[in-house]
Amino acid sequence: MILSEKRIELLDQLGTYMLSGDKEWLEVQELAGNRNAWFTRSDIHTAVENIAHNYLKKEKLQQWIKQYDLPETAYKVGIIMAGNIPLVGFHDFLCGFVSGHDIHIKLSSKDEVLLKHLIYKLTEWEPEVAAHIHIAENLKNCDAYIATGSNNTARYFEQYFAKYPHIIRKNRTSVAILEGNESKQQLAELAKDVFVYYGLGCRNVTQLCVPEGYDFTSVLEVFGEYEDYMLQHKYKNNYDYHLAVYLLNKVPYITNGSILLVANDLPFSAVSVLHYRYYTDQKKLVEELKTRNDIQTIVGKGFTSFGAAQTPELTDYADGVDTMAFLCSLK
Repeated sequence: MILSEKRIELLDQLGTYMLSGDKEWLEVQELAGNRNAWFTRSDIHTAVENIAHNYLKKEKLQQWIKQYDLPETAYKVGIIMAGNIPLVGFHDFLCGFVSGHDIHIKLSSKDEVLLKHLIYKLTEWEPEVAAHIHIAENLKNCDAYIATGSNNTARYFEQYFAKYPHIIRKNRTSVAILEGNESKQQLAELAKDVFVYYGLGCRNVTQLCVPEGYDFTSVLEVFGEYEDYMLQHKYKNNYDYHLAVYLLNKVPYITNGSILLVANDLPFSAVSVLHYRYYTDQKKLVEELKTRNDIQTIVGKGFTSFGAAQTPELTDYADGVDTMAFLCSLK
């Protein structure tokens, strides 16, 4: 087992590498974008910056692991990753590596280029890493599992991994609560929460909760800054399809030509669509949202700051389940 101090040094080195202009790394990022049209250069850059700054700083890592008693025995941990946004499974990989277990990773075909290369760099700097990190197609005979997928695949995972210690993640999304007095700057930050990664991440805001009589004029004006999203053919196809559906079914909508706002109490919305719902009592609204098990984060005053939904810290665990505590408890 690689000593924890050495693992942290390697991760700090990895963060420096990710922020560098290394030619090989830039080529890998371009390849990832070519393999998946949703992975634009801008979104890959955003994911890389957030991970390097929020996860891979030596001081942050040292402070983080102080909360845990790292295990002395290494177990075989299988990690099934999603691929909806660039490097979406990095935090699970990070937890597995820091905890000292032997991790076996099944990458999503949608996001297999970036993390595979980063693991390669770690093994290049420290060959012993290769004995503890494995990319695998099938995850059999593991001692524990962490699996991320849709609600449908989660049912399969729960059945298949029932007899093993496990964390199973299902569909989640995020919502924003507006009070009606937000500044244009706050709305501009909210736009990042909505549009970054084309709304495909669980931390993307897919529903606005607004007071009765709310005027969407300022929202639509600020969101217009993302009109170039219509140049992305997959995004535009989604917009055109849903616009046609709403027109045919006479569903009321609001648009600025690049996003569709539709009244809907469901927090999940499709790409290019943003749901909204009205509220009269914010306290009751918050109580309701906190009882749901499909809300990743709430954005708004007193909650996750506008513009910060996509910049989680090391302790912002997916689904609110402490992955490190789980890995450190394996026996």
